[in-house]
Amino acid sequence: MPDRQSIGIIGTGWVGSSVAISTLHLGVAQELLLHDVRAGLAEGEAMDLAHGASFYPAASVRGASIDEMRGASVVVISAGKNGAPGQSRLDLLRDNAALMADLARQFRGYEGIVVVVTNPVDVLTYLFQKASGLPVERVIGTGTMLDTARLRQMLGRELGVDSRSIHAQVVGEHGDSEVVLWSSATVGGAALKRWSAWSGLREENIAREVRRAAHEVIQRKGATNHAIGLVTANLVKSLLKGERRVLTISRVQSGALGFNNIALSLPAIVGLDGAVEVLEPELDEAERAALSRSADMLRSVIDTVT
Repeated sequence: MPDRQSIGIIGTGWVGSSVAISTLHLGVAQELLLHDVRAGLAEGEAMDLAHGASFYPAASVRGASIDEMRGASVVVISAGKNGAPGQSRLDLLRDNAALMADLARQFRGYEGIVVVVTNPVDVLTYLFQKASGLPVERVIGTGTMLDTARLRQMLGRELGVDSRSIHAQVVGEHGDSEVVLWSSATVGGAALKRWSAWSGLREENIAREVRRAAHEVIQRKGATNHAIGLVTANLVKSLLKGERRVLTISRVQSGALGFNNIALSLPAIVGLDGAVEVLEPELDEAERAALSRSADMLRSVIDTVT
């Protein structure tokens, strides 16, 4: 990985700008590079962010070319079309696949880590890794990190507990076939199913609310950006600080739970070298079957563009 803690963001629309401000507030970048096909937009965002330098840890912010991005430690890709009301993440594939493949070819030989945010994130993570030839552990999609955060927030609301005390995960596709791992969910170390204020009858409603969360936000404001900005900035922090946090990121799998040559989310240890170690969570029979269906669905979509 390049030595300088320089972070590049490609795509400075709603999501890219939220990633940028969240990253600056975390103080993990010495330099933040912004790029957009609309050069003026990237320059304007850089200027606007730089004007607030008194209120975040020291960092320089400027517009940059794709070539300059190749010297960054981490490059975040948020370029692409946003989802429209009623449009699924997978419906975005035709609009964003060609863009991702073109970007990937420009990053062949890159020595840093790529974080893909653009949806459908699992498919585009797969396409970027294959087109770039980068090691699978260094092409990471934000995957179900946001879904997991939404799940914990909603469970915290239901139980009256801080979401940071809840350990529950969403795996598989970042989208309609995602799988909530209810069987291993815990609250403060106690199994959720034994929590006095919890009824298993709520599980389907909560899972549906998590799946529909993005749709609900998009219907009201046109895009989701703040939460994914926070998620992505924290993922970048984990990478650059070598925190070795366990996060539900998407990457091309190479054997975990029997999955190969497909990008989907499983818990992985994230650090300086990327998402090197994928963990195999305990699954009950229903969860294992649902995860297999999620993988099959993603594989069928990938097959249409490869």
